Amino acid sequence: MLGVVFAVYVSILVADLEGQAGSFDLNKLEQMESASVILDRNGKIFGQIYVENRETVPYDQLPRDLINAVVAVEDAKFYQHRGYDVLGIVRAALKNVTAGHVRQGGSTITQQLARNSFALKEKTFRRKLLEIFLARRIEENFSKQKIMELYLNRIYFGGGLYGAEAAARGYFGKSAREMSLAECATLAGLIKSPNRLSPWTDHTASLEVRNYALDRMRDLDFISRERCAAARKEQIVIGSRQNAQGQTYAVDYIRQQVIAEVGWDRAMNEGFRIHTTIDVDLQKVAEDSLRANLERIEKHPDYNHRTYAEYASTFRKTNGTTPARPAPEYLQGAVIGLDNETGDILVLVGGRDFEHNQYNRALQARRPAGTAMLPFVYAAAFEKGMFPGSLTEDSPLDNRAVMIGGTTGILGEWGPESAENRYEGPMTARQALVKSKNGATVRIGMNAGVDSILQLCSAAGIRSALRPYPATFLGSSEVTLAELALAYTIFPNGGWRPSASHILERIEEKDGTVVWDAERDRSRQTVIKPETAYEVHSCLVDTLQSGTGKAAYKQFGLKKMPAAGKTGTAYDFTDALFAGYDSNFTCAVWTGFDKPQKIYRGAFGRELALPVWVDIMNAAAQHYPPREIKQPANLKQVEICWRSGLLATDKCYDAVRTANGDTVQRRTTYMEIATPAQAPTEPCNVHGEPRARLARNLPSGELPRAALAVDLSEVTPVVIKSPTLLADKDPYNSQKPTLKPEPTPEPEKETAEKQKIENQAGESQATPTPAGAIDLNRPPASGSGPAGERGNQAVQSVVPIRKAIPVEPQEQKPVEIRRAMPVKPLDQENEDETLLRSATPPPSDLDQ
Repeated sequence: MLGVVFAVYVSILVADLEGQAGSFDLNKLEQMESASVILDRNGKIFGQIYVENRETVPYDQLPRDLINAVVAVEDAKFYQHRGYDVLGIVRAALKNVTAGHVRQGGSTITQQLARNSFALKEKTFRRKLLEIFLARRIEENFSKQKIMELYLNRIYFGGGLYGAEAAARGYFGKSAREMSLAECATLAGLIKSPNRLSPWTDHTASLEVRNYALDRMRDLDFISRERCAAARKEQIVIGSRQNAQGQTYAVDYIRQQVIAEVGWDRAMNEGFRIHTTIDVDLQKVAEDSLRANLERIEKHPDYNHRTYAEYASTFRKTNGTTPARPAPEYLQGAVIGLDNETGDILVLVGGRDFEHNQYNRALQARRPAGTAMLPFVYAAAFEKGMFPGSLTEDSPLDNRAVMIGGTTGILGEWGPESAENRYEGPMTARQALVKSKNGATVRIGMNAGVDSILQLCSAAGIRSALRPYPATFLGSSEVTLAELALAYTIFPNGGWRPSASHILERIEEKDGTVVWDAERDRSRQTVIKPETAYEVHSCLVDTLQSGTGKAAYKQFGLKKMPAAGKTGTAYDFTDALFAGYDSNFTCAVWTGFDKPQKIYRGAFGRELALPVWVDIMNAAAQHYPPREIKQPANLKQVEICWRSGLLATDKCYDAVRTANGDTVQRRTTYMEIATPAQAPTEPCNVHGEPRARLARNLPSGELPRAALAVDLSEVTPVVIKSPTLLADKDPYNSQKPTLKPEPTPEPEKETAEKQKIENQAGESQATPTPAGAIDLNRPPASGSGPAGERGNQAVQSVVPIRKAIPVEPQEQKPVEIRRAMPVKPLDQENEDETLLRSATPPPSDLDQ
């Protein structure tokens, strides 16, 4: 009776399980979420977009060693059974009964495929039986090769890698068919516990399961003993986990662009082939160089901030159940590189570690460009008629004219971009740009006009709002690194730029069907004249050779090639940049903190950003050989005297004292470029003939004299009692020295005009003024002794009043045009030429 009941129960259970197994859609076995593969401009894979990082491949692209290793480790009777192994199940059941819980599965490869494809995850005996019936159905509908293909494309290999192809690329940086025997055995050993045995998690455990797989292959005669021994000795190189998961700033930006074009579901699941403009070789150089140089900067003795290593040592990857870690506060960097003609993004590095922080500093961060903005100021000035040889002044400025930081009344911290804060006086515009002279730049910018400079920057591609103040000339307004790089393309391109930068080329199905193609805007945006672009370019070439960027060749190893660029240092050393180009490629590099703060005093762009730029440009020159940028035909060579900015003459020499004390003559001219409209037409006025004076020197009798509006003899002069400064201090040395009283002149040396005035003013007086008098309108003191001494003291204390010399009436002459005479400070006036002079009475002898 019990046997009958058991038989009925078993028959009902089998019928139920067969019915349930028959309800599964076997087409789902081939429906796997497949990662979309990202390819660079040369067809090299460098990233993926996925929910599950998987790339399916056909059976013929799976190496035989991998198939044999999986069979040896997971299912030695794969080719003999019909989906399940009865002895294996019995053996596993005995172990589970002994343990008191489900400890070993005993599942075949076909059963594992069924379990992973249809989410049969419960650890129960009913689930195990259902798995057997489903595996038998799979075996009835698919060949062994197809089952192995589906299995190796679906299973999880740890580290976020699904399928053999993704695992091979993630762990070893190669396709599955290129794996060695040792690498195949490593993947096969991971299947039982992929996360725990992953070489990223436990390298020793990974080696142990690899060797176990090799031994099983040897025992089953899949490989010889010699191959087994050689494979056990092989040292396997494991790639970076971050790169394997595609976690880079460039991949993330591409993912955003693809989702925007085809939607999230299609981008994540349909396994597209995404063609981009990135050059993976240049990208790797940029990432490695930025990482190495930032580590070098953190070792600087004046660097007093948190380092990358300190943050990384405490960082743990967060998930949904753990609180988010604070944003990293170590030194960051960013790089972007563009194709000058098309605007293709060849290089994109948005930060130091995407896993720590996903904020893309190359595209999203707006930071002060510092002195990297100077070329646009000079371009605007050259557009308005200046040329590289125009003379400007490098001297201190009142900080109120610039309004950038500063703790003194002059442009102290904003002097030249170097540790030697020295002003050099008059210099050419070329010298000012090459040496990054900020005082001279502000003067040139004010001459060109704030509005014209802002308009030029906007036309060049800078969309960020720039503040309409002189401080913007020195890069105080915030821009993105991508905007700056696009704007710089106007100089190698002869004044025009691409309409925009972009990173996507096209999106294809696996069979090559085009899903989306970039409709490029091939138009060119003209910004400045070709002559202006070349003039600025020639200055930036000099910057690399002899200016603030000369360390590129002398220290950091820039190869001999036609390149140009400009350093950038923001106020108080919060940001350091370098932007430069050759004929094909423009690159901009930034370093700084996410929360602006001083890196360290003296952290110039040439020390922090320039080394990274040099590494990238050297690599770019190998892939895209640069050529010389042609000079426009309208630009002519003109010999200029740099002392005056005018045409050179044969007299343009300066006397220079040598080290041994000898005086030699040094030529002060050089060849400059200018258009006919820009070139000076006058000869040097420093060494040659002086220019005509604005006012002629005339004899005193010919000076035009204005009639006096009042009678000065009736006006009492007002004596100033104290300085007229409104402030407590005199930082600009405005106060003049106080004039000291001078001796009273002798009456016999007074002029005839003065005697005539005195006779007319005092006809009622009986006698003339005594010789010893001090006041011309008061009788002299009488007596001697103490009274005489008091008189002597009065002589020493009275300050003479400066009086205008009256002018005798002139004969009636035709009315002359009045001309203003240049007025010098009183202490510099020639007393013989001025109308105002102090009466200088000679010392008198009161005892006579």
